[in-house]
Amino acid sequence: MLLPRLMGHRGFAARAPENTLSALRAAAEAGIRWVEIDVQLLADGTPVIWHDAHMARCSNSRAFLSQVGLAEARRFDVGSWFSPEFAGERIATLEEALATVNELGLGLNLEIKVSTARDPLRLTEAVVPLLNGALPSDRLLLSSFSQEALYRAHRLDPSLNLGILYDEKVPRVWQWDVERVGAVSIHANWENLNPNIVKEMRQKGLEVVCYTVNDPEAFSPWWECGVNSVISDDPTLFSQLSDAAEYPQGEDNEHQPSDPIAD
Repeated sequence: MLLPRLMGHRGFAARAPENTLSALRAAAEAGIRWVEIDVQLLADGTPVIWHDAHMARCSNSRAFLSQVGLAEARRFDVGSWFSPEFAGERIATLEEALATVNELGLGLNLEIKVSTARDPLRLTEAVVPLLNGALPSDRLLLSSFSQEALYRAHRLDPSLNLGILYDEKVPRVWQWDVERVGAVSIHANWENLNPNIVKEMRQKGLEVVCYTVNDPEAFSPWWECGVNSVISDDPTLFSQLSDAAEYPQGEDNEHQPSDPIAD
């Protein structure tokens, strides 16, 4: 699987309320071709696009997702906190997000977000069936910090492209993790990354994704180390820095997709 050079974080978090349909549309309008969004379950088992365990940060409610069903969650405004122009935005279901991503022709990195005390298997079993036929396989990547979730997803649908997320430093057992779930990519915090590990990952044929990169100039040496892709709150920063010029490609130039903003 070839991933794009740039992905919009939580849709396009710099330009629209994160993890909303408006954020997906803003990304498409800006020329961003891939987006990353998070999926969790409401109390009634509905998969929705949301990052936190609660709604306090990004809505006018303090409810926990584990305590509200879809009908109640739809009552809350999830756009005004960002800007008055997004007043009335409602929480999106996974099915709505998939339909919007497909309509816009975007690629999707869908993160299975397992909050504290939530069941990774229940979430995964609710999500995977909805992905079947929703997007072409080359435009869909399922990722997670949860090894349980990824392993279950792999068992449910071995054809899925899976990405392993690491929070702190990449562990020594990363190769075993990759083999266990059949992962195609590793997603790491770029501030905790080791260049030698990046090289090893690329030699294994893995895509290397870094998050959340909002300083293109500081990040630029990592392109030469072999990083394929970055997730950014504002991917347009990269094209502004380079004035649409091509970035350094590292050793595996033939495997590097072009900049989706500059195309």
